[in-house]
Order: sequence, then C-alpha cells, then structure tokens
Amino acid sequence: MDQIIQIEAPARLHLGFLDIQGDLGRRFGGVGVSLNEIQTCVECARSKEFSAKGPDSERALKYAQRLLSMMGCEDTVSIEVRQAIPQHAGLGSGTQMALAVGTAINHLFKLGLTPYEIAEKLARGGRSGIGIGSFEQGGFLVDGGRGDGNQLPPIIARHPFPEHWRIVLLMARSDKEGLSGEAERRAFGTLPEFPASDAAHLCRLILMRILPSLLESDLSGFAQGIGELQDKIGDYFAPAQGGQFSHLNIRHLLKQAKQLGFQGVGQSSWGPTGFILTDSETQAHALVRKLQPIDVGLELRIVGASNHGHQLTVMAGMEETGSDYKELGSQTKT
Repeated sequence: MDQIIQIEAPARLHLGFLDIQGDLGRRFGGVGVSLNEIQTCVECARSKEFSAKGPDSERALKYAQRLLSMMGCEDTVSIEVRQAIPQHAGLGSGTQMALAVGTAINHLFKLGLTPYEIAEKLARGGRSGIGIGSFEQGGFLVDGGRGDGNQLPPIIARHPFPEHWRIVLLMARSDKEGLSGEAERRAFGTLPEFPASDAAHLCRLILMRILPSLLESDLSGFAQGIGELQDKIGDYFAPAQGGQFSHLNIRHLLKQAKQLGFQGVGQSSWGPTGFILTDSETQAHALVRKLQPIDVGLELRIVGASNHGHQLTVMAGMEETGSDYKELGSQTKT
C-alpha cells in the first residue's frame, strides 16, 4: 500500500526583533513562541499527477513542485491540507506550510534534507529563524539573526514555556492582513536606522530579564520584558503600519488589557494578531470576559504554548471498501 505522510506543524508568535540594523554583522535576531491548538496539517502521498485540495492548497502544491524540481525528481504527489494556519496574520503560515510539505516529501522520497535545508530551498527563514525553530523543537525561542553569509538565522536559545501559562490571542476575521512579500520589503526600506543603543538594550532585556524570568516561571518579570520589547519595536515600525499595532480595534483591546494591569501585550510580526500573556486558564477566561471588542470581526482565543515541534505520522492507503487510510503506527515527534 502507498504511504501517506501526515505532518502537523504548530503556529508561532513572533515577539520582536533584537537588532534590525545589524552593525555587528548579524541583522535582526528575534524571539518567539510556538502555539498549541493552531496548526497546519498536511497529508502527502505519491500520485500519478500533481493535485492538492483543502485550505491554502495552492500554496502547498507550489512548494511541493518547487522542491521536487530542485531535487531533480520527476515524481508527482497528491496533497490534502487538513488544516492551515491563517495567512498573513503574523502566525507563521508560510514557513510552516513550506516545512510541512517539504518534510512530507523528504520522508516519502528519502531525500535526506534537514528542516533548515528545506527552508532554504523554499525561500523561508531569510529574516527570522523562529519559524524553523518552532517547526523543529517548539517552546520559547531566540534566534541569532542573519550573518554576512548565506546561512539561515540559528536558534541560540530554546526553553520550554510554562505549561500553565496561557496566551489570549486577538485575531481579526476581516480582510485586514499584516505586511508580507514585496510590501514587507518596501516597508523595511522606508524605515530609519535602528539605534545601536536600542539594540543593545533589547539584547540585555532578553538576557537579563526575559530568559531568567521564563526559567523561574516568573510571569511578572517575563511579561514586563516582553511588553517593553513590544513597545520599542512597535514604535519603530509605527510609520510603516499606521501605529504601534497595525489593527485599530486590536490596538483598542490591548490598551484595555494594559489598563487592567496586563503588561505582556503586543503584536505578532506585522500582525494583525495581538496577544496578552496570562498566568492560567482561569485568568485568561476572566480577562476575555472583561474585554469589550468594538469589532464583531475579532476573535478572542485562549491558547497554550507547544513545547515540541512538528509531528510526523506514517499511514497507509486502504482498499476501496475501507476507510481512506489507516495508521501504520510509526509516529515521530520532534
């Protein structure tokens, strides 16, 4: 029976850059965290011709065709996207789709590629390594930025996120999208130089407040650090996105949360998704009840962090009289 490879890849929050100017030779650097409950799930199998179905399937098929072509493979595949991270929401949809499809093909055809090699071939991770780190290992991540060479940003710190902490996501269900692609490149081109003193402060903030607070499960210290990082980066990007946070009504809710005493608030990447850090499921639900959205197109969602990377499951096709597939029992978590 033909194998079906299923890959589940977690969404991620990108919490900010550390050194956008990069006068030490490494540019950007970033911090982020993998998420539970929001993920991309694809199933891939050998096929007589290329086909794809499900949400965001057109992009999935393009990644498959590109990788097989680059590897000199004339084989074709069928792809079913069971679940897809929302596009252009600041949750890492492109990188996770590319790595999910690429990893499935890598396993099907025994190509011997690492996630970093797949990302490079599919033009992902050029500015941030957080998405690749999230796919590989999950948890709270810090990447070391892009150097002068062609290597993708390496993960320089990874720690589990406290299991009981919860993140309230503020998600726009309208056509408002964060910047990406050429629009993102143009936006970076319009921004002024990032002060070296600010980069130095943010790196110190990561090393001397955010990471130690995380390891001690000190939400107060962690939230203060993330909030300060978000303020600094949000002010820098404000001219390109119309304010410290890109979505007006999400900005309104984040302001409400701050007034209620929540310091760990911010926006993931270019948004529009916002987030609020809380210490428990109970506190998260209490906060959601207090917030007053002024836009019916907003969704407030409570999630935890994912402390593992993608999940790979090998399945086999069934006879026509049976179900679509059955699990072979070979399952890998990374």
